[in-house]
Amino acid sequence: MLIVQKYGGTSVGSIERIKAVAQRVKRAADRGDQVVVVVSAMSGDTNNLIDMALKISKTPTTREMDMLLSSGERVTCALTAIALSELGANAIALTGRQAGIVTDGVHTKARIEEVPSEPILKHLREGKIAVIAGFQGITRDGDVTTLGRGGSDLTAVAIAGAIKADLCEIYTDVDGVYTTDPRIEDKAKKLDRISYDEMLELASLGAKVLQNRSVELAKKLRVKLVTRSSFNDREGTLITSEEECMEKPIVSGVALDKNQARASLIRVEDRPGVAAEIFGALASAAINVDMIVQTIGRDGKTNLDFTIPSAELEQTKRALKDFGGALDKQEFDDQVCKVSIVGVGMKSHSGVAARLFSSLAKENINILMISTSEIKVSVVIERKYGELAVRILHAAYDLDK
Repeated sequence: MLIVQKYGGTSVGSIERIKAVAQRVKRAADRGDQVVVVVSAMSGDTNNLIDMALKISKTPTTREMDMLLSSGERVTCALTAIALSELGANAIALTGRQAGIVTDGVHTKARIEEVPSEPILKHLREGKIAVIAGFQGITRDGDVTTLGRGGSDLTAVAIAGAIKADLCEIYTDVDGVYTTDPRIEDKAKKLDRISYDEMLELASLGAKVLQNRSVELAKKLRVKLVTRSSFNDREGTLITSEEECMEKPIVSGVALDKNQARASLIRVEDRPGVAAEIFGALASAAINVDMIVQTIGRDGKTNLDFTIPSAELEQTKRALKDFGGALDKQEFDDQVCKVSIVGVGMKSHSGVAARLFSSLAKENINILMISTSEIKVSVVIERKYGELAVRILHAAYDLDK
């Protein structure tokens, strides 16, 4: 098999852990697999580099930050290749540039434009294990870039797609995708497999196993993903197409996102274009709006509610300051959370949303907002009830069985 293995910061967080990773990679190579390894910086290294830069300048240039931050992955990459060589493996360390990863020019959050397969396949044909620094690439003008949060996962998926790997394994400190956060519900079960779309929803709704961008790219490139722990040999969770998820449960998981705030615009002028003006102002301020609910207009007025990340609440207030005359009142609430159920099986079953509403009603939990899609139902409730709601819904959809 042709396999891409990605190891996160905790998996390579010390010399001993790097040695353990090398042993795992060597075992795969000894089985006859061709292996490409993508590594993150050692746990804590990126934050240390950022802290050093901020001690010199409060506003370091993004180009120079990319030069600085990309060094963390290069260190891990070289150490991993050295550890493999010590075990008798033929390994070569490659930077993002040497691997041929071409990005756009947006520093600190670049997007991958091209990954030519030949630079990596050349080393594989020579019997080498290619160890590649994740999280980084290079522009066509030769500038080093980094890919932003989850960038090493993205690197691994992009490489797997480029070289047409049979599997892309994402190794972290958790052993797969669970029906909900095990820290909230100890009856949470690990899923054997889940569809790209379900994983995308869970990732966007607060699940921390994988970042959205890497799952989106895996779906686009049809890369089979497995997420598993680097600290044990248990089977992980396969993330694949819906067609390969033979038995589709009605609901696959429950997600909780506490990073939510609600904005309520009371008695907004009910005229064409007013929503475009309001959300245009929010977009100009780079504020990420999630759920939107508008009531039926009466007497030339309407109410408009929407949710935003709680960290962007003050920015939202500033962006809406100029709309004072176009509405009667603005209200903001940062004591809310979003609870969601996700499952491709919801498309073919009726009464799924009704069960959610009745389950919360039995516990006297009031629903403030509702949003639905083919495979998701999300509700906004008071934050103090968030974890209780997760446990209630986990049991209501028999996810603990």
